[in-house]
Amino acid sequence: MNVDLHCHSTASDGALAPAVLVQRAFDHGVQTLALTDHDTLEGLPEARAAATALNMQWVSGVEMSCTWGGATIHVLGYNFDLEAPPLVAALDSLHHGRWLRAEEIDRRLALKGMPGALEGARAIQQGLGDSGNAPARPHFADFLVQQGHVKDRQEAFRKWLGAGKLGDVKQHWPTLKDTVRTLREAKAWISLAHPLHYDFTRSKRRKLIGDYIQAGGHAIEVVNGMQAAEQVGTLSILAREFGLMVSAGSDFHGPGTWGEIGVYRPLPVDLPPLSARFKHDPSISA
Repeated sequence: MNVDLHCHSTASDGALAPAVLVQRAFDHGVQTLALTDHDTLEGLPEARAAATALNMQWVSGVEMSCTWGGATIHVLGYNFDLEAPPLVAALDSLHHGRWLRAEEIDRRLALKGMPGALEGARAIQQGLGDSGNAPARPHFADFLVQQGHVKDRQEAFRKWLGAGKLGDVKQHWPTLKDTVRTLREAKAWISLAHPLHYDFTRSKRRKLIGDYIQAGGHAIEVVNGMQAAEQVGTLSILAREFGLMVSAGSDFHGPGTWGEIGVYRPLPVDLPPLSARFKHDPSISA
């Protein structure tokens, strides 16, 4: 069964509307899908309706921002009730924080002679599909390209928006512990997203996973798209050592970007997949 537990739509920083993304997943053989937009559930009702119409197994999903060790960490939550009060309240706070971040990015870019960034990024975002969420850094990057400030999105991140750059505005995200607790209170299954994306030493990464487990996490994302095979091996060793379930997904954002939906390296067969927890839950297609 082709399972994709990590992808993004226009509800956050993806290029395809939720229903269009679901259709693309179906066309690429995906049978079980979780849409995991950043800090929002906005796209889930549309995605669920589209998946149900195609007789796909739909799993509620979200990718939440939090902090640990001075860094921003992403945690994936699955199979929760869309109206779970703890989760709704936490996401409302994150929604507000993302708008404040967008306004600060706009202010900083204007000081560097690039005015109108928020309005321009918002127009690009709405051109992809209307969303009530703040434009994300990829939308700002596309605005900078559109205005001729940079030649492509990669240069926008390298010069202005990437880690440590002027547009890398740090938010007061909740802690990892609080975020895991919120997801547990919503009865979600939880996976630590792309653990090798964080610029940590080996010992700090092990400390992250230890704290994540202590907070109540269930799994780690061992496979994220077509990442290097040796990275899958490294994360598989950690999953075995810590006794964790594992998840996999394409981390699809749009055609021609990081990877294709439903396409990722295989999970090692000896590791327990988190997706197995969803197979017999009647709430998935409810």
